[in-house]
Amino acid sequence: MDALIHLFVGLHIIGIAALLGGFLTQMKAMGQGTARFVPGMLHGALTMLVTGVVLVGLNQADDHHVNTIKIGIKLALLIVILGLVYVKRDEEKIDKNVFGLVGALTMANVFIAVLWT
Repeated sequence: MDALIHLFVGLHIIGIAALLGGFLTQMKAMGQGTARFVPGMLHGALTMLVTGVVLVGLNQADDHHVNTIKIGIKLALLIVILGLVYVKRDEEKIDKNVFGLVGALTMANVFIAVLWT
């Protein structure tokens, strides 16, 4: 079971990398007002959602303690991120504030995962 959990943690990190990497590659464009949500950002957020749900299930099945408050907050942030990216994915230019919010929420999600023990 541990190998399976580690596999999904790796996939979860790949999802985070796709979402945050997509954001970081658009930082210069955000400064110019021409940033857009690239497909990798949507795919990364969806990967995070699916692997996160699987990880919660695997950890509960393996009788590990799951902090439901932490998971609930992370899920809420991810749903906001997914909603914004999905709705605005076809727009050529995204407002700086909306684009920055997605980056800030993504980084908040990472820091909650790492620092909340």
